[in-house]
Amino acid sequence: MNAHVNQNSVSAIDNIAKGDVLLQVDNISLSFGGVKAITDISFDIRKGEIRAIIGPNGAGKTSMLNVINGFYHPQEGTISFMGQQRTKMRPYVAASQGISRTFQNVALFSGMSTLDNIMAGRCLKMHKSFFWQIFRHGPALDEEIEHRKVVEDIIEFLEIEHIRKDPVGALPYGLQKRVELARALAAEPILLLLDEPMAGMNLEEKEDMSRFIIEVNEQFGTTIALIEHDMGVVMDLADRVVVLDYGKKIADGKPAEVQADQNVIDAYLGVAH
Repeated sequence: MNAHVNQNSVSAIDNIAKGDVLLQVDNISLSFGGVKAITDISFDIRKGEIRAIIGPNGAGKTSMLNVINGFYHPQEGTISFMGQQRTKMRPYVAASQGISRTFQNVALFSGMSTLDNIMAGRCLKMHKSFFWQIFRHGPALDEEIEHRKVVEDIIEFLEIEHIRKDPVGALPYGLQKRVELARALAAEPILLLLDEPMAGMNLEEKEDMSRFIIEVNEQFGTTIALIEHDMGVVMDLADRVVVLDYGKKIADGKPAEVQADQNVIDAYLGVAH
């Protein structure tokens, strides 16, 4: 995959060295009416790492991803991405700046083919006028051919050539998850957010997805933040782990450190708070 992110994003990311802070979350609090989903959470994501966000059900993990990509707007706190503090970011603006994501429940166009679903991830990269796109002629056709090449590379990378023309609604769940990953990669993200990418998968499917996540991180240099319940997967993939429980951060560090933290052990064993 060749880089097609906008020029401002390219310049900004080039100024951040691997291991430096890419995204900073400071004192984020989010409430829905009287229900506190997130309370005073701070952590960072560093360029080039795989950062896991874990915790029991209802801990606030997906809400945190929704804040990062602009779907939710917190009542308190700030988020900085590539050194720029963000105000009330909309998801399409976050996407245009290089933040892409998958969802806990697969969010694909079920009646469309695998190829067309992944092409949808290229929308922000296409700039020809609506007039040309209607007729698929001239500059618009040239642009579509260019972007289709990128999509075909992703299809080959994720080993889904055999389903490229199949409607995704007819695919097994594990393959749907892979198509959703492909669509997120089509946007060529700087930061990739994965919400339970292995939920509902069998062991073989989890091994495949783990391999693809590692290769995306290593080959493309994509920074990844993922939510995952399988602790074995987290221990194998993550460089660092932040743990949430009842909307609060209870641990943050290397996988082995977090796994041995008594607060984390208590949270996963259901010890009363």
